[in-house]
Amino acid sequence: MEPFEKAASAIDSLFSRTSLPEGVSRVVPAGQEGDAFWPAGFTLSGINAGIKPQRKDLMLLLCDGPASSASVFTTNLCCAAPVELSKRHLAASSGRMRAVICNSGNANAATGAKGLEDARRMAADTASAFGISAEEVLVASTGVIGQLLPTDRITAAMPTLKSASGAQHWRDAAEAIMTTDTFPKFFAVDVALSGGTARIAGIAKGSGMICPNMATMLAFLATDAEIEPELLQEHLAAANAVSFNAITVDGDTSTNDMAAIMASNRGPSIARGSEDSRLFGAALRSVMTMLAQLIVVDGEGATKFVEIRIEGARSDDEARKAAMTVANSPLVKTAIHGEDANWGRIIAAVGRSGASFIQEELAVWFDALPILKPGLDAGFSEEEAKKVISKDAYTITVSLGKGSGAAVVWTCDLSNRYIEINGSYRS
Repeated sequence: MEPFEKAASAIDSLFSRTSLPEGVSRVVPAGQEGDAFWPAGFTLSGINAGIKPQRKDLMLLLCDGPASSASVFTTNLCCAAPVELSKRHLAASSGRMRAVICNSGNANAATGAKGLEDARRMAADTASAFGISAEEVLVASTGVIGQLLPTDRITAAMPTLKSASGAQHWRDAAEAIMTTDTFPKFFAVDVALSGGTARIAGIAKGSGMICPNMATMLAFLATDAEIEPELLQEHLAAANAVSFNAITVDGDTSTNDMAAIMASNRGPSIARGSEDSRLFGAALRSVMTMLAQLIVVDGEGATKFVEIRIEGARSDDEARKAAMTVANSPLVKTAIHGEDANWGRIIAAVGRSGASFIQEELAVWFDALPILKPGLDAGFSEEEAKKVISKDAYTITVSLGKGSGAAVVWTCDLSNRYIEINGSYRS
């Protein structure tokens, strides 16, 4: 299956399991270059600059004027040079940016002073090519850690990147940020506001080294709404907490995580505290949640998409700890892959998570099928359980019986293919 067809199939499958907030509608690409998908005020491009042998590896997202901008970054102390530089640029520009430049195939991480110099050169080359300030450029990289970036190739590719730029070249852009991804990730919605309709669209990459402590991937979003940078930052951080920070593939937090959004201010205005602001926030969560779930579906070697729900915790924080511990457990993830209804591994993970509960009050469901009832009653049908866990997607719910705290995270199975991919990643 062609990568974009695979992506569309994954989106349709996920979309069938969810619903959009009131006033929010999905934007479906027409399938042809030039289709109306990306918000007004932006151009994109994606080309091969020679960092990778044949695949696209250099992406640009450019706004036609100063864009209200916001970003969240990895909390990994071994953060990459582009992360450090982008933080500085975002602060120096007071949240008014013009462009994002991103390469794949090389993370420019653990590269010291030379890495920071190379990140600055990427920003400077972009600024020179498009007539903007270097401090108006966010820089991102993804790929192998510890190798110097071939900046001469990026510099030489700038004229091609510029000539390939167009309002709807988001497909090329989505492909250019992929590493071990098997398909590009994209989603867009329209949200009905009092002053008209605003569009929010995004692309993302991620397949391995996925365990959120910010985002654990790259995501670039855009909207035509008119919104101040401070409010946009608040909405991004809130949406990030329940989307990119609610996924895990393998328990590893990347050095290069970034999620960034730019607003071209070409559409309806959003005021703090307004109903429009609430609606915009809900729409942004919808886009980011879909992108996050697509990353899990495309997890390295993944064959199952599993939602982990924790209910009845003393607090939402305890519920999240329990959910992430279950979602990251290698024993749970291998049981998911083997379609083994091993509920003992689930409660063992909950038990070491730090959440408070009494084990006799625990309850576990696979979708709507009770697996463990309070009183440690595990009198379920293995045959019925097998019907659930043999599906490509299902939900594991655990009730702790202690309060109203709840959390939802998304994970995948752990297969032999994951080992194959990561045992030869640098080959």
